[in-house]
This record gives sequence, C-alpha cells and structure tokens, in this order.
Amino acid sequence: MNDVILQQITKTYEKGKVLAVDNVSFEVQQGELFGLIGPDGAGKTSIFRMLTTVLLPDSGKASVAGFDIVKEYRSIRNLVGYMPGRFSLYQDLTVRENLEFFATVFGTTVDANYDQIKDIFEQIKPFINRRAGKLSGGMKQKLALSCALIHKPEILLLDEPTTGVDAVSRKEFWEMLKKLKAQGITILVSTPYMDEAILCERIALIQNGKIMSVDTPQNIIRAFPKKLFAVKSDGIYKLLNDFRSHHEIESCYAFGEFLHITLKNQELSAMESLQRIAIENGHSGIVIKEMEPTIEDSFIRLMKQNREKDTGMPLTQ
Repeated sequence: MNDVILQQITKTYEKGKVLAVDNVSFEVQQGELFGLIGPDGAGKTSIFRMLTTVLLPDSGKASVAGFDIVKEYRSIRNLVGYMPGRFSLYQDLTVRENLEFFATVFGTTVDANYDQIKDIFEQIKPFINRRAGKLSGGMKQKLALSCALIHKPEILLLDEPTTGVDAVSRKEFWEMLKKLKAQGITILVSTPYMDEAILCERIALIQNGKIMSVDTPQNIIRAFPKKLFAVKSDGIYKLLNDFRSHHEIESCYAFGEFLHITLKNQELSAMESLQRIAIENGHSGIVIKEMEPTIEDSFIRLMKQNREKDTGMPLTQ
C-alpha cells in the first residue's frame, strides 16, 4: 500500500508565469523513509505544501493516506505531522507551552502521547521553560519534531528539517528518523544535502520542478554509466577550463578540491589520456585517481543531461 501518491502534479505561480512543479509523479510506500532530494528552488516546498493541503495544484492528482488532497483535506490534516523548512513555532512561548498548544489543537494532551515523543523530548527537557526563540538550532529542530508528533500522526512530512543546523544535530536527527520509521511511521523528507540521500530507503531526485529519477540510492549510483576519475593540479581553475574544452572529455565539473571527469572513449587508457591532456596544457602537480560515483555525481549527470536535452548545451558546460 502507498501512503503518498502524486500523479502528474503541476503548480505554477504569478498567473502561470513561474513553473514550480512540472508534471511530478512518485509514490511513497507505507512505513517507508523516502527522500525528496534537490537544491533550493527545485520545487520541494511547493510539493510539501500541496501534500499538506496548504496549496492547491494547478493540475494532476495526489492523495495522502488514501485521502484526496483537494476533496478530503480535513482528514489529511488529522493524520499528518508536518515540519516546515523554516522554524514556525511560537517563539515567545516556552518549550512546554508550544507542546501543550499543539496537543490542544489536535484534541489531545502531552501526557496522553508522551510515549510518542519521549526519546526526543528527553533531549529538550532541560530547556522546558525556555522560550522557543532562545533555543539553539538543534533544539529548535527537536522541539518542532516533537510538536509534529504530538498527535501520533501516521505520516510525517518533513521539509528540509536539517537545513541550517550543525553536523552533529543533523546526525542526531536522522537517528531519530530511523527510530520513528521502526515504529511504522511513513516519512517523506526533503533535503538539499546529497549526503543525506543515502540514509533514505528510496529517493526522488528533483531539479527545476522535474523528477529526474526515482529509485534506491544504491541503484541510482550503480546506474552511473561510465568510469569516473578525480583529477587535480596546481592550477585547478585553468585545469577545469582546459578539460572542458578538450574533445576527448565528456563531462568535467568541480567537486571540492578535485575535478570529476568522464571520457567519451573509455577503450583508451583513461589515466594516460588525462595525464597527457594535463601535461599538454602545461599543468604540474597532477593527481589522478579512479573513484566510485556518489549520489551527487549521479544528480549532476542527470541534471546536465536534462539541460542538454532541453537547450542543446553540451554536457561539459
């Protein structure tokens, strides 16, 4: 059974001038931890706002827990826990007061559902009388998740919940999500962080409102069609331009201190070809190594392929 279903959902703004979500379809299975992965402006928040019945789609259909997002919005609101990207709790209220308020909204109490939030609440309990606006980023995150869980939702919709928090808090948050999934809660989470994609069971890669791929992270990585090489030299920016303009290079993009490169012809000795191209262009201090692709490599390749298809621009640019 699928708890979240989107069928050719489209959403525009400014009277149709801005296309935010472009014919999007994917499904989230019951009890699954599913990731919607893409950069800022990709359409993730618009999708979440439609699933939480805050926005209406221009076309297409979607359902949450079997309820239509347009016709049965009231039922959805009682079954879903939602955590928006921006901290949206009442900053002048204390931790305790925020929890009590959201419990009251859903016709329950903190005590009645304490077991649901116990593991998370224990971490913010020392700050129970502190105003929410005075909490650290990580503690705000935990409070927001507690408020989203206070009515025992069947489905959690988390829109970029780890944006703007430190690495330790991000790790702790994903540990909490694993525990919630173990309780049978369906979780749809969006993130711009490619390293978080691997923590999901399945993911949808989205860019410019379009879904590029839906699969497990492992399958998306395995589908990378070519050998991938990491190259660096003393003049990395010149090296980037030299490789991009060379006829033997299929793709070349910056990735940290290295360039990630694929060759058009893999039958030739790739290492020797890359070394030769670099030396011919006067580079020194050259380091070349073959490497396993990442989700980010797969995302960039799919993005560039789509752009090449739409605009005719070469994959290397």
